[in-house]
Amino acid sequence: MTTEPATPAAAPALTPTVLRDVVFAEPVGFRPLSLDLWRPATTGVPVVVFLHGGGWRVGSRRTMTPTMPGDGPFARIAAAGLAVASIDYRLSGEACFPAQVDDVAAALAWLRENGDEHGLDASRIVLWGESAGATLAALVALSRDDARAGVRGVVDWYGPSDLAVLAEDQGGLDDPDLREAGWLGHAVGADLDRAHAASPVFQVVSGAPPFHIAHGTVDGAVPASQSVALAQALLGAGAEAELTLVPGAGHLWQGDVDRDAILDAAIAFSRRVTS
Repeated sequence: MTTEPATPAAAPALTPTVLRDVVFAEPVGFRPLSLDLWRPATTGVPVVVFLHGGGWRVGSRRTMTPTMPGDGPFARIAAAGLAVASIDYRLSGEACFPAQVDDVAAALAWLRENGDEHGLDASRIVLWGESAGATLAALVALSRDDARAGVRGVVDWYGPSDLAVLAEDQGGLDDPDLREAGWLGHAVGADLDRAHAASPVFQVVSGAPPFHIAHGTVDGAVPASQSVALAQALLGAGAEAELTLVPGAGHLWQGDVDRDAILDAAIAFSRRVTS
């Protein structure tokens, strides 16, 4: 576990610090799971829990998204007065659904138990995920148990919300090679009830926390219709959901897009719901 200065995109008045490689869970039979913690220079701050993408197969907590590399985006969030815990979760080659949801819940439990000593207010949490990580963020926020305690909002960047529809778009419900099939441990169509359990659009509840959903209009990996469907389900249940469709943006915010504006909008939402 190491501590070092973070490197923000633009230097704030008080530079955040980052505590790396903090083990938050040790699932029996698996590798230890760690987080990196960016901390503002103040105490009692809300926490953004960041969940990386990668189709549940690959990815790293070290990177927000390939088009926003390095520490800069995390340090920028911390410079806005929000701590960031960027976490590991087991990949689909290690364990199938719902292990990853359990890992996020374990990270939240660790924050609730240990947050005070790091200057964090774990009663004010935003789950922020991109792609596969956004699916996990949404599933935990929509859970019907204590796992979501303290979650005040969700930032969902281009996350799959309906695995069956996505599978049909990509190769078919019976295709065992799809990333969704790898996560479930079987072709999506082999057990639709289980696929629905892993699909946020089917888990929406009336007491859901606010969602900030953003998706590129030319995303070839996860169609924007996935986010439209989730936003409609949330609004239909009486929850707060703001949906931004970014013209010309592909998956991972590829293309000629204003990534700073996309990041700033998510930070502004996170500050609002945790204030």
